[in-house]
Amino acid sequence: MTIPPFCPTVDVEDDRTGLSVETLRRAFADNLYYIQGKWPEVASINDFYLALAYTVRDRMMQRWLNTSRNYLRPEVRIVTYLSAEFLLGPHLGRNLINLGIEEPVKQAVQESGLDFDAIAAQEEEPGLGNGGLGRLAACYMESMASLQIPAIGYGIRYEFGIFDQQIRDGWQVESTDKWLQYGNPWEIAHPESAVTVGFGGRTEGYIDSDGRFRKRWIPAKQVKGIPYDTPIPGYQVNTVNTLRLWKAEAVESFDFQSFNVGDYYGAVNSKVTSENISKVLYPNDEQIEGKQLRLEQQFFFVSCALQDMIRIHLGAGCKLSTFHEKFTAQLNDTHPAVGVAELMRLLVDDHGMGWDEAWDVTRHTFAYTNHTLLPEALEKWSISLFGGMLPRHLEIIYEINQHFMDQVRVHYLNDPVKLASLSLIDESGHRYVRMANLASLGSYAINGVAALHTELVKQTILKDFHELFPGKIHNVTNGVTPRRWIALANPRLAALYTEKIGNGWLQDMDQLRQIEGYADDAGFREYWRHIKHDIKQDLATYIGQRTGITVNPDSMFDVQVKRIHEYKRQHLNVLHIITLYERIKQNPNLEVTPRTFIFGGKAAPGYFMAKLMIKFITAVGDVINNDPSIGDRLKVVFLPDYNVTFGQRVYPAADLSEQISTAGKEASGTGNMKFSMNGALTIGTLDGANVEIRELVGDENFFLFGLTADQVHDLKTSGYNPWDYYHGNPRLKEVIDLINCGFFAKGDGGLFKPLTDNLLYGDPYLLMADYQSYVDAQDRADAVYQDPETWSRMSIINAVRMGKFSSDRSIRDYCRKIWQVQPVPIELKEYVQAQAGFKV
Repeated sequence: MTIPPFCPTVDVEDDRTGLSVETLRRAFADNLYYIQGKWPEVASINDFYLALAYTVRDRMMQRWLNTSRNYLRPEVRIVTYLSAEFLLGPHLGRNLINLGIEEPVKQAVQESGLDFDAIAAQEEEPGLGNGGLGRLAACYMESMASLQIPAIGYGIRYEFGIFDQQIRDGWQVESTDKWLQYGNPWEIAHPESAVTVGFGGRTEGYIDSDGRFRKRWIPAKQVKGIPYDTPIPGYQVNTVNTLRLWKAEAVESFDFQSFNVGDYYGAVNSKVTSENISKVLYPNDEQIEGKQLRLEQQFFFVSCALQDMIRIHLGAGCKLSTFHEKFTAQLNDTHPAVGVAELMRLLVDDHGMGWDEAWDVTRHTFAYTNHTLLPEALEKWSISLFGGMLPRHLEIIYEINQHFMDQVRVHYLNDPVKLASLSLIDESGHRYVRMANLASLGSYAINGVAALHTELVKQTILKDFHELFPGKIHNVTNGVTPRRWIALANPRLAALYTEKIGNGWLQDMDQLRQIEGYADDAGFREYWRHIKHDIKQDLATYIGQRTGITVNPDSMFDVQVKRIHEYKRQHLNVLHIITLYERIKQNPNLEVTPRTFIFGGKAAPGYFMAKLMIKFITAVGDVINNDPSIGDRLKVVFLPDYNVTFGQRVYPAADLSEQISTAGKEASGTGNMKFSMNGALTIGTLDGANVEIRELVGDENFFLFGLTADQVHDLKTSGYNPWDYYHGNPRLKEVIDLINCGFFAKGDGGLFKPLTDNLLYGDPYLLMADYQSYVDAQDRADAVYQDPETWSRMSIINAVRMGKFSSDRSIRDYCRKIWQVQPVPIELKEYVQAQAGFKV
């Protein structure tokens, strides 16, 4: 039929990609009907959430597939980010912001008669990380996509993430994180891309067809790795990178022979033991079974990743001799360091490459990020455990080490101290494989995560590697993404920024310096305080609902939320709280700035002292919060179940950010950046990224206290005695004595004795030495807070000078200093209805 020339043309949006409110509503309804199999009257809130998530995921799919297809081009260099943790946070809100469809989607939901916030709250947060390490990986994946850097993240699809935390009678109680119980709409499984991973067994030598002596590994058991892909969209670009997480399954799930002879347990035993590998995040590794499972997890995901990378490379028609030109693999701490030995095994044993060529490819593939200065956090595996699980890899490590020790022996004229320090094997007692040494030797670059941390790495734990390979250790200061930690977490502040300077700051946070002039504008400062007060009111309401504690939003919100650990010194914060409490009790008419002390964080299940610190915080809170003579002047709150969603509530509401770790112990920290970005002032030591934050915001806008890293070292070297501070400081003595008499433990003087004994008879993190300096800094903060105009000005300056701490800057540093990777823009074709089909 011929269409008359006067008929208008009608543009038709594809239901999968269209962005009009009408099309979004139609797609939302279709997904509820055709994917969830529900009609609105019987649908649950979870059904509506899943239908909406699929609607949003569809809008990423064209970008995602085009991105993946583009990366197969031989000339495209890809970053693979290997991390045992990815603490992603909720997907929905971030994806809406990055795709630029937040408003039309919210309108479509509203016009459908539903509450968007209630639907968004239904999303289960994937707890695939313990804290900063996993959250950093998530920020970096988002920034790489936003900067159009070709990247694949590799990790583990833990069935159960980090435990959910409850507080019962003041103690932490762990419960299972069932984040997958209602399904995960953001991932796509690819069982057709499964790989096989071996464990245990033995090795044997043989002569290959070319007459060469070779080794083969004969594993005792094999596990199948199933990849699950999650899209990571960049902000306002077409790039959607892939996070590929691996699930462990049995190669054969059911043994009919065992079943037929009545061994019903044996029939499914292989399935159960195989799936244990990806069952739960980081088991308690105090017992040998926990250590074994942790090593199994690390090897499992690294082997899966490397096999996948080789498959991609060969599938693109490339030779393995150019593998390191196609891929650069970033080791996020030592957890994936076994990848050095596994890549050597894959190249030499499975693909027949010569040793020297394989070592050249391997050491030009990996780069290693060090995240800790704590010796106990540098992973070591006993030779018996490592060799029993990975016998071929131990042989490879021995051979790598033999070649390396020969070089070191010549270079240092057989210096036994240097040989012992640099060796991949610790032979000082029980023999161990040193994973940091393996990562350092097997990588073409090493980086620290803050300027101070990197210098300390060079001076301490990797001093000999730095001397032997000068120029190999770089600094890349950590960063966090402003899309989640400002735009999503603090929409009121984001709207103010955009109103004043446009939204370019979301891609270039240095643009926020344009706001700095407003710090001298009284009207702007007043509006700044108004925003902060509204956010604090929201948090106060949440605190009341969650804990039953009523807090005053006009009080100073003094916040310390992070993993509970002695070196992070939450108990120093509590010593100051008790000091204030004693001051008020001794002088009821004392004028003090009302404060709400907010704590949050999880303690490792096997870490007794950290769990006792939580009980200490809650016990002190129980006394102070229920003392009528204190009223609203002091409140102490422990908010349970710290995660990304929790952080999005708390960071924007903080007035004072507690970054009080012992100088030289915190590698960088990222919570300090999130607080400052949202206008909190920092009280802190010269530790980690605090140093760089203080340099940027100015000494006058930072409450500094405590010993420096050099002073800590000197004091410990000269013979530190905490009793000197106990006897020399009457106020400190009163605080310790009040704790020891059982005042905060209903008369039980022994409850917190492990804490106070640790301070008096060792004090490894120098709380006693830093106590008075900390109290003095708190008094300075107290005085400034009483002047709202000065505090507001300082708050504005802190927030707008944080451009350096965007993870976009961190990724640019990695690309320039280490990876040598360029952005690859992704082009999309316009939707044409007539071309919607395909023909193979």
